[in-house]
Amino acid sequence: MDAREKILEAAAALLAEAPVADVSTRAVCEAAGVGAPMLYRLFGDKAGLLAAVVDRGFEEYLASKRAARPGADPVADLRSGWDNHMRFALSHPNHYRLMYSPELTAPPAAAREAHDLLHAILERCAAAGRLTVPPALATRMIMSANVGAALSMLTRPEQYPDPDFSARLRDAVFDSLTRPAAPGHTDDGVPVAAATLAARLRADPAATFTQAESALLHQWLDTLAEGP
Repeated sequence: MDAREKILEAAAALLAEAPVADVSTRAVCEAAGVGAPMLYRLFGDKAGLLAAVVDRGFEEYLASKRAARPGADPVADLRSGWDNHMRFALSHPNHYRLMYSPELTAPPAAAREAHDLLHAILERCAAAGRLTVPPALATRMIMSANVGAALSMLTRPEQYPDPDFSARLRDAVFDSLTRPAAPGHTDDGVPVAAATLAARLRADPAATFTQAESALLHQWLDTLAEGP
């Protein structure tokens, strides 16, 4: 095992046992059997170390999401994604709280990838005519609600005794952003139609447009999708 892996393993073990989502670099160095210069050479600073620890802790979770095969119903995949996110957060409280800690000056790569994976599902929802707002906006809304709920339940569990709280919030958020599948339904309204067309064009770009024309068309569609 090289020095980098020793440091990450030591930091992850200390983080799992810590009463708060934090570890000291001195404790990590002692547990890994390395000097502080080695730690700072490999990770830059404490924030760099903690970001690497988060990415390591989230790897198994993200690997399962990468490997997941899209289902026939993208909204069902969206619900499953919310539930999996919540299960991981509650099972790995310190890693999760650290991921969203203000002490990290740059978000870990895991946070960016989780955001991108959610956005990809929402693009599918939009292409299926199931989304009522643009995918980018829906991504921000769902991620904010999911992360906020998880952090609230982790830091103030006594205020969230209802075991169905997460599911209730999930359904309330999704009901505001999605519409039921309705074969033969044509009265989607301009925002839904614009969001659907934009998503379908991103999935299968029109070869008849130049790059500039495509960019302008997407700008118009996104504006229409946001509604009045």
